[in-house]
Amino acid sequence: MQIDGCEALVTGAAGGIGTTLVAALAARGARRIHAADLPDALSAAAFPAGTAVEPLPLDVADEAAVRRAADACTGVTLVVNNAAIIAWDGVMSAPALDAARAQFEVNFWGYLHVARAFAPVLAGNGGGALVNVLSEVARVSAPFCGNYAASKAAAWSATQCMRAELAAQGTHVLAVFPSSTDTPMVAGFDGEKQPPEAVAEGICDALERGLEDVCIGAHSIQTEALMRSDPKAVEREFGALLPGADAIPD
Repeated sequence: MQIDGCEALVTGAAGGIGTTLVAALAARGARRIHAADLPDALSAAAFPAGTAVEPLPLDVADEAAVRRAADACTGVTLVVNNAAIIAWDGVMSAPALDAARAQFEVNFWGYLHVARAFAPVLAGNGGGALVNVLSEVARVSAPFCGNYAASKAAAWSATQCMRAELAAQGTHVLAVFPSSTDTPMVAGFDGEKQPPEAVAEGICDALERGLEDVCIGAHSIQTEALMRSDPKAVEREFGALLPGADAIPD
């Protein structure tokens, strides 16, 4: 995927990884970038001056709105699914499932809405590329954010399907597995975090190298290696990250 001269759409563009990715794409010569996010978030966002960044109000959980965005952005050659939400709860310990459903609406269904709506646009422009920003917990669940991990695991499974189904139209599909990243979304997480700029540059590098999967961050790279050699050890490591003493109800 050649970023220089491309027209891109980035969801979740108003903060964290999204804002830095917009800047990275602009720095590498993207000629037009549709920066999609919720209206309130866009109103407070700061994008690079002097670049062809066009804010696009969009709720990825609204399938009809996503279809309208695809109808309006007919020149797109690169689509980045990045919008996500998180709740710090366990699958069993969460007091209710409302937050779990909300995470799936954005982190799974939102990715499907965007991919399905923009696939014909990409096909019409020669194939292009689709990027799904996942998480290292898409590979192995972390109970302290169990529903988030489940939604990302579902998105990872769907990503593999997208790659197979879109191959015939020449669309390259990239799955991204970042370690914990220093963004407002994970402000409640006290562990080690990498800068969002590292993720943005890693995504751009992976696109230009034609990679299908990329782990970004030391812990994500280590986790992938250990998944190959001793997956149960990874499960035990992440399984120790419980949401609290009452993680499993009596």
